[in-house]
Amino acid sequence: MRSIRSGLPAMLLAATFICLSVAPTAFSSDRTAPVIADHTTASLALLAPDAIDNAKETLHIAYGHTSHGSQLVTGMTGLVGFAGDRYAFRSGGGDGYLDLRDRPFSGANDLGNPDRTSWAPATRTYLDANSDINVIIWSWCGQASSASEADITTYLNLMNGLETDYPAVIFVYMTGHLDGSGAEGNLNLRNEQIRAFCRDNNKVLFDFADIESYDPDGVPYMEKLANDACDYDSDGNGSRDSNWAIAWQSAHPGEWYNCSAAHSQPLNANLKAYASWHLWTALAEELYPTAVDSETKVPIEFSVSEGYPNPFNGSTAVDVIHFTATPLRLLVYSLSGQLVATLSGGDRFTGTRTYLWDGRDDGGRAVSSGTYLFRCVAGESVIVRKVMYIK
Repeated sequence: MRSIRSGLPAMLLAATFICLSVAPTAFSSDRTAPVIADHTTASLALLAPDAIDNAKETLHIAYGHTSHGSQLVTGMTGLVGFAGDRYAFRSGGGDGYLDLRDRPFSGANDLGNPDRTSWAPATRTYLDANSDINVIIWSWCGQASSASEADITTYLNLMNGLETDYPAVIFVYMTGHLDGSGAEGNLNLRNEQIRAFCRDNNKVLFDFADIESYDPDGVPYMEKLANDACDYDSDGNGSRDSNWAIAWQSAHPGEWYNCSAAHSQPLNANLKAYASWHLWTALAEELYPTAVDSETKVPIEFSVSEGYPNPFNGSTAVDVIHFTATPLRLLVYSLSGQLVATLSGGDRFTGTRTYLWDGRDDGGRAVSSGTYLFRCVAGESVIVRKVMYIK
């Protein structure tokens, strides 16, 4: 399954790309694998600047939502202050902004309000009047929790019909937010129905529920009766008594940003913003794929081993095999996208080198326990490896 979940495999061919004018393609019928934004994409560290720029230059997004869905927008708004103007957006785009039109539809508020079908004709009316739109995304509020299997089938059929009638537009499916009913609850069953349809039919999915089911270190909470506020049952007695987002925020000062998060905590909206940008960059690449001249392919620049040991509490190592003498950078990031340590600022070598990281930042300070990303860059190639540090 293709997704935007991880870094590039170590032994892919790197290519020298030629800038050509490329027409957008049709999508749902041609896509060979689903595109899924979930908790594993909720990090800025995997985003390349040119991919972000491509999204800002090519995407025209219309987003329908009510309060829960606003977490994407408020998270993206706060991200600009946290990570810079590269992540700026506004209705209409242009001048370095992503074109994101917030709640532009008339006749429907979200996927279940005022009913379970009005959003579809509202989408058609909007697309007929705005031919530049190439991405449509709608969110649920609480209606996925009470939906029947037939209700979700109606949703999926309406989405599929839109894709058929508007083949130049990417339609983003979405799961409903957590409600505390756990793995056996109706919400999870309906979300699994949506996920299975997207996987089986190569759709695009923003997995809202999955993103808020894990903290940034990958610790799961949905099965512990987690709800949309990030409350969960810490001791298995059936009562929610802790909040994973508040606990993580307290333990990681400076690694998250304060923002409005309807019904929830700022960290939840942070993660939704990170996953959103991963989705935008993936969709931009699908809309305007980079043209490659088959005669310009060259051998890979380098390969990077997995970290060993992993997890670690002393030091961990990665082996880099470099096939050319292009400058090689090896950087350590937190899952929130903050640069932690520079292991190589531009080494030039051919052959194999082993790089060690001892769990300290560039100032010599020990980092917090958690998951970190090694991002290795040389020429056109980028490889990311994930390691877990345990004090």
